[in-house]
Amino acid sequence: MTDTTVGATGVTLTEAAAAKAASLLAIEGRDDLALRIAVQPGGCSGLRYQLMFDDRELEGDLVDPYEGVSLVVDRMSAPYLGGATIDFVDTIEAQGFTIDNPNATSSCACGDSFH
Repeated sequence: MTDTTVGATGVTLTEAAAAKAASLLAIEGRDDLALRIAVQPGGCSGLRYQLMFDDRELEGDLVDPYEGVSLVVDRMSAPYLGGATIDFVDTIEAQGFTIDNPNATSSCACGDSFH
């Protein structure tokens, strides 16, 4: 796993995650979407991650360009995500995007929510 440089968002998007996101956008024929990560209330631990492709530009968004995709974090989520790493794993045991967040003091078993 090779990490790319942390930029304005404070979040690291690994090369594997950036490549997978860009690939998904290319399959859909979309170049107008960004990969947005946000933190929302909910989940079994109090807060949950929301990772999606988004065409919105919100006031205060922080944006980091990557090869083939932009990573966007809204200003309310940024304090919860500083130092986090988004990766993409593809093994026999699991496939999907993962989020490693040093700000999370606890998380649920499914990995979708944290405190």
